[in-house]
Amino acid sequence: MSVKFCTLASSSKGNCHFVSDGDNYLLFDAGLSGVKIQNKLIRIGINPEQLTGIVISHEHNDHIQGAGVLSRRFDIPIYANEGTWDVMKNKVGEIKLENIRSFATEKLFELNNFIVNPFRISHDARDPVGFAIGSNGTNICIVTDLGYVDESIIKHVAGADLVVLESNHDEEMLKVGRYPYSLKRRILSEIGHLSNESAGVAILKMIEKNVKKVTLAHLSEENNFPELAYETVKSVLKRNNVSLGQDVSLDIAYRDKVSKVHEFERKLFGVALA
Repeated sequence: MSVKFCTLASSSKGNCHFVSDGDNYLLFDAGLSGVKIQNKLIRIGINPEQLTGIVISHEHNDHIQGAGVLSRRFDIPIYANEGTWDVMKNKVGEIKLENIRSFATEKLFELNNFIVNPFRISHDARDPVGFAIGSNGTNICIVTDLGYVDESIIKHVAGADLVVLESNHDEEMLKVGRYPYSLKRRILSEIGHLSNESAGVAILKMIEKNVKKVTLAHLSEENNFPELAYETVKSVLKRNNVSLGQDVSLDIAYRDKVSKVHEFERKLFGVALA
């Protein structure tokens, strides 16, 4: 069975990623309304009743808004670490006891046929994580909502078939924009969000670890736009003699529409099986 992945939406207004191996259908974050998530799933040919789990990175509303609704409507388990559950339990509404599932940060756990590694990131939440998601020899990483990328994160994404990486803002747009000073400081801090330039520098390190595909995500509506994020990262890569399309492919996850659907064939010992 092949592994399919796409971002249903990604921005400060809502984040939701879909992954399936043909038998299991998972959401990583559910930061849109339940109805919007259902409609987007239908758009890619998925019946929402097929969902087998929702995995949460942290408790901010743009990552959990639809989680409780979907869990109650379709009897879906929600997975989060204990710190996140502690903060979000009153936000998502009543959840069946058997659908409240916990994992430990930095500890692999099995989710049906998937192996999920929730790794620690720097953000202003209780216990925020990124994800390395493995199935059938495919490894997909989601790394958004973080102030910086350190060597630990680079280690977690090494060799990934796809990395979804935050490219939140253009620093100059943010600095001269209308956000209050306190919010600007928060976004620019080590517990804030990754800039376009910082994303480009992080991708250089990822390329050294054999990452070939990157999707830029969580773009700010106020302080960024897709073309700027893409061109800024492209410029960083070009300055460092990286050929876009040859050394690495680059896509954008959009805030208001479903992004490209990636499909990865099952692999055995690193070789794709027909």
